[in-house]
Amino acid sequence: MSDQHLHTVLLDQPPLTAARFAAIERRVAEVMGTAADVIVMQGEALLPLEGAIRSAARPGATALNVITGPYGQTFGGWLRDCGAEVVDIEVPYDTAASAERIATALAEHPGTELVSLVHAEAATGNTNPVAEIGEVVRAHGALLMLDAVASVAAEPLHTDAWGVDLCVIGAQKAMGGPAGVSAVSVGERAWERITANPRAPRRSYLSLLDWKERWIDAGRAALPHAPAQLEMLALEASIDRIEATGGLAASITRHRAAAAATRAGTLALYDGAVPPAERLRPYVTDPLDAAPVATTLRAPDALDARELVAAALAGTPSLPLVAGGGALAREMIRVNHYGPDATPEVVERSLTALADALRATGRDTDADAARTAARAAWAAVAG
Repeated sequence: MSDQHLHTVLLDQPPLTAARFAAIERRVAEVMGTAADVIVMQGEALLPLEGAIRSAARPGATALNVITGPYGQTFGGWLRDCGAEVVDIEVPYDTAASAERIATALAEHPGTELVSLVHAEAATGNTNPVAEIGEVVRAHGALLMLDAVASVAAEPLHTDAWGVDLCVIGAQKAMGGPAGVSAVSVGERAWERITANPRAPRRSYLSLLDWKERWIDAGRAALPHAPAQLEMLALEASIDRIEATGGLAASITRHRAAAAATRAGTLALYDGAVPPAERLRPYVTDPLDAAPVATTLRAPDALDARELVAAALAGTPSLPLVAGGGALAREMIRVNHYGPDATPEVVERSLTALADALRATGRDTDADAARTAARAAWAAVAG
């Protein structure tokens, strides 16, 4: 591609009209499974996540914050900063939350107004049963705020059917799109609570009410700011690509197949004589609790996950392998098989690289068996 053509593609685009922006919003709403108001915001998903919490959490209100990974911890900090009384429900990172536990917590804290939940945690590899949790939260009368950044297009997301009042997505994972634009859906109950909250941000980049007043209530006739044009076009292109490759159902199937293949291949790396502590093994113990967007693996106890990942990437640096973050850095490996990397080829290459890295430490692994198991698991899900 010539420099001149690149400049035309990146710099010399015609202005993005309000009608085009609104049309992209409508397509995002379809991806999210909602008829509620959808606002596409000009920043990474932390922007609408913080905006949703600061808009909905009023001072003195009680909020349940479900922690199944690092983002749940972040939400708790924002909620406390808003003056809410926060009840943290901490769930081990190798499992998932349950509707029963949420129901018990709501019974113990009957004044709860807001429940914050992450659908899928790419950082820890677990996913939570939103449909069941949403039913419990709605019956209690609380709002449900859902972080679906890692789950959208990787597993079903039925925002309205599940009773989700505030739902945030980003395009950078399973949608295979840009990181610099994100979206939040706001249901009628959420708007009522936000409008009644005297501390909801106004005249702020975090303000949902500003978007409602200047964009939604104004009929989406004029954009309230200069749009992030390239990011919006990339978001539109990511939806185009999903539709051109079989739609959301096909995208979800690919991600489920990638997760099943990675898990099966990992378990097939060893024969029965290798003790569990010396194996590379799934971090999330129950496959029903494992997120399709990424598979987390526990490194052999004597090995540092960071060193194992570095060795695996030495020959193939493009593979979607990364060590866990923070306190999980030494023990966890993530296989980020999402978006364009949700393919059997990427899964098999990742397994092969990990097998080679393990062999370099003196541990016997069977890469052929891993690849064979991965292919069989992929076929069982995707056909």
